[in-house]
Amino acid sequence: MGKFLSSLSKTVYASFALTILLFLLLFFLNGGIVYDTLFWSWLCRFVHVIVAIMWIGLLWYFNFIQIPSMIKIPDEQKPAIGKVIAPAALLYFRWAAFLTILSGLVLALLNGYFYDAITLSIYSGVTKHTAIGIGMWLGIIMAFNVWFIIWPCQKRVLGLVDCTPDKKLMSAKLVMIFSRINTVLSLPMLFSMVAAQNLY
Repeated sequence: MGKFLSSLSKTVYASFALTILLFLLLFFLNGGIVYDTLFWSWLCRFVHVIVAIMWIGLLWYFNFIQIPSMIKIPDEQKPAIGKVIAPAALLYFRWAAFLTILSGLVLALLNGYFYDAITLSIYSGVTKHTAIGIGMWLGIIMAFNVWFIIWPCQKRVLGLVDCTPDKKLMSAKLVMIFSRINTVLSLPMLFSMVAAQNLY
């Protein structure tokens, strides 16, 4: 078992296999499923939750673990973070952000509330989709920060793009500031999403 679990790919495949088995069990216990809009909405929501966990989990990893720990790491060990760990984490981070927004927008389209949510229900006068709309806009702002501010600056900080030492220092400051902005927005965004399901 330890040898099997030492492989990340085998562990992920096992998780998918268990999920499919659970799906099939529930499928047969409930007499099957109609593959209609409700099914595709559920599937999209499932993907949305998975990639959102990856995105926010990595955002909190960077802010609660990596950034505060960097000052405690000896200089000779810092290249391991900058050359190995950070690039891998940032790859998952930025694509999870993209897929979270994409799956959320598709979900809103499938469920028929895209227009009301994206306009915060201003034109319909019905506030039913205002909370989810606020969450959507906060998520879009956060994803914009990831792709168009944090990632370009991180490329300079990690040495993936050549720049002057001053530009590298300024980029590091911008990464920290916008990463913290996204951390500030993360709880209101999550609140809006959950409140839209259960409160408003």
